[in-house]
Amino acid sequence: MIVVKIFLLLSLIHISHQLNNGLGLTPQMGWNSWNHFGCNINEKLIQQTADLMVSTGLAAAGYQYVNMDDCWQVSRDANGTIEADPKAFPSGIPALVDYVHSR
Repeated sequence: MIVVKIFLLLSLIHISHQLNNGLGLTPQMGWNSWNHFGCNINEKLIQQTADLMVSTGLAAAGYQYVNMDDCWQVSRDANGTIEADPKAFPSGIPALVDYVHSR
């Protein structure tokens, strides 16, 4: 019986190996358009979201990702490259990325 108790006690002790390099201190922290908006996204919404992440303090707390999940694309060009919806993203994705990164 004592062997079983010792085994159970030892199995409760979690030993982990960690690097003390400052990486992985938090989970990936960000926002994903799909969770709330589904396919109802556009350039202005993404810009407002980036602005709100800063103004509400989320960026300072470590939130750093703004993910457009789906429905930003409209078609593919002749080379097969996905093209952004020009109605929803009139400035284009590169300009939107620059905007978000500037926040």
